Amino acid sequence: MSQTVVVTGASAGVGRAVVREFARRGASIGLLARGQAGLDAAAGEVAAAGGRALAVPTDVADPAQVEAAADAVEAQFGPIDVWVNCAFAGVFAPFTEVRPAEFKRVTEVTYLGFVHGTQTALARMVPRDAGTIVQAGSALGERSIPLQSAYCGAKHAILGFTSSVRTELMHDKSNVRITVVQLPALNTPQFSWVLSRLPRRPQPVPPIYQPEVAARGIVYAADHPRRKQYCVGGSTTATVLANRLVPGLLDRYLARTGFDSQQTDEEATPPAPDNLWKPVDGMDGRDHGAHGSFGDASHGRSCQLWATEHARALAVAAAAGALAAAGLARRTRT
Repeated sequence: MSQTVVVTGASAGVGRAVVREFARRGASIGLLARGQAGLDAAAGEVAAAGGRALAVPTDVADPAQVEAAADAVEAQFGPIDVWVNCAFAGVFAPFTEVRPAEFKRVTEVTYLGFVHGTQTALARMVPRDAGTIVQAGSALGERSIPLQSAYCGAKHAILGFTSSVRTELMHDKSNVRITVVQLPALNTPQFSWVLSRLPRRPQPVPPIYQPEVAARGIVYAADHPRRKQYCVGGSTTATVLANRLVPGLLDRYLARTGFDSQQTDEEATPPAPDNLWKPVDGMDGRDHGAHGSFGDASHGRSCQLWATEHARALAVAAAAGALAAAGLARRTRT
């Protein structure tokens, strides 16, 4: 029997790649996002891959819209098994140049959107004592960087509230699972449509991964949700560890390099449409897909993710190797 899955931010970027990954399994997928062109294209990809799709135009900042979307998905496909929160917004600018309404909007989408999705999913999963929620996090939820104060604050908040919810589910001995997947820099369309006040064109901080890497990590976490947090990409793991060991050193390093590393050498063109208030595909009528413009500099695989996916086999191999080494050592001594 196929899974029923809901993905927010399903029209583009990581959410779009997650939709494709679940579609390959023949899942029934509720597609939640604002942009109709992207939703329609995503629904077509799901059908072509053998799955079923229901596209529901939704602004996750509005809890009533999220609730109505969940009702529509369950009416069409039955109980929701997996809910993936991916939708987000951002502003690239020094904090002093971010307007209060912009900061509020980023928080409402990127943080409260996850809260609304989680509340909606739990309202359906807890009574059935079954289901999994996956939060698409970020290395920036562990280690903030300059020029993205609203986004970093939201990603930190996601980690905090998810930990609180997890302990409540554990207290109730619930079989509903919730986990976070911390993601690296990704080649998504956001850098083409994010609201930016930088003098040069924004870019992800290298190393950059293709969104399919993130999608594989998210689907793996949905299949193995007992761990409270996953990291995708060696850079994410390194960032988390470095921030725990030498946070002050990272502060000084990012103060020195964080501005230039988030901008290309190309001067910013006159303001282009951004997606903070309205979906760009609603303005230009185009499907922007999962990928951005940094494909030539992006990695399509992650050794770290491969190791996570094969952790059990690696542990068995390591144990066998240790036993063999111990046996050889004993024979050598005798």
